[in-house]
Amino acid sequence: MASPVLFYQLWRFIAPGLYHHEKRALLPFTFISSLCFLGGAAFGYFVVFPPAFSFLIGYSSSFLEPMPAVSEYFSLALRLLLAFGVVFELPVFMVFLAKVGVVNKQFLQKNRKYALLIAFIVAAILTPTPDIVNQLLMAGPLIVLYEVSIIAVSLFVKSSFLGFPEKKDS
Repeated sequence: MASPVLFYQLWRFIAPGLYHHEKRALLPFTFISSLCFLGGAAFGYFVVFPPAFSFLIGYSSSFLEPMPAVSEYFSLALRLLLAFGVVFELPVFMVFLAKVGVVNKQFLQKNRKYALLIAFIVAAILTPTPDIVNQLLMAGPLIVLYEVSIIAVSLFVKSSFLGFPEKKDS
């Protein structure tokens, strides 16, 4: 809830040191980045949180009654919100890397198989529960977001940030 105020204060601190063209480039980046983060957090809460919580509650039996504390509930929800919020920043991050000249469309297409492997490794690390369902619910969007990143790089990056034309892989 406080993020708009925090972003505004951060902007008021950074803006005086930027040139006009830098401010013009940073504003859409900030807006899209915020939308991606909020979309990821919403996906994590509405799609992934219910099965994750059900998995943790699923350890109940006739001898064991689950009684999660509010702190555990909030901890799980917060971890999912942050993890999915950050994961949904992938297209913005890839466009930034392409603008700087680190990656390009051909590089991303060529390394698709590695991205698939990395998506499952990241999902295994970031999901708070050890079940495969939650890992798939994170790896699936990561793979889709990687493909969206390829499209975004091809649409929004014509030259690198430094002014050099996009590198061609041979």
